[in-house]
Amino acid sequence: MWVQDMASYETAKAAIDASLEKTGLEYLDLYLLHQAMKDYFSAWRAMEDAYREGKLKAIGVSNFYPFVLTNFCETVAIRPMVNQVELHPYFAQTEALKTMQYYDVVPEAWAPLGGGRHNPFENEMLQAIAAAHRKTVGQVVLRWNVQRGVVVIPKSTHKERIEENFAIWDFALTEEEMEQINTLDLGYAGTAIKHFDPDFVRMCTGRTIHD
Repeated sequence: MWVQDMASYETAKAAIDASLEKTGLEYLDLYLLHQAMKDYFSAWRAMEDAYREGKLKAIGVSNFYPFVLTNFCETVAIRPMVNQVELHPYFAQTEALKTMQYYDVVPEAWAPLGGGRHNPFENEMLQAIAAAHRKTVGQVVLRWNVQRGVVVIPKSTHKERIEENFAIWDFALTEEEMEQINTLDLGYAGTAIKHFDPDFVRMCTGRTIHD
């Protein structure tokens, strides 16, 4: 997966070609537009062209909130296939999932375990659910998202934890357990990423991902 930052048509096109050249690949499986900032519609048109040319097998977006995703899907020629956003029990984004479902956009979770800003591992309710299934709290949290139709990409550099993260397909949470976990939702991200903060937006638009 490769993430293209907000840019113009020409810079986005050059970035895609640079990614292919650096990897030595003929195509990339998934390419994401990172933020809905700067001239992201032009960048998307470059991604659409690369998709038509077979350079990208799937194209998507990241951090597109429901109102942004709606306007985007109603405007572009090829709708995004994926929207990668922060999704975990403390920021469930239920309404955002409904918008993605409406436009057939696959939700993909970054920070599915809370991103270090929350501590689900010490939550007694999650511990009880995990014990009932003979699983870890991490596995329960990942399973909760999967049962909501969310693709999860937990980050780990430890072999044992990676194997643990994969072992979530041999059990299912009950409807009652899903509802219990839903009560943890705070309704906001509580994250360092502040998309509605003008200073944060100015910082993002001043960054360069590709030469």
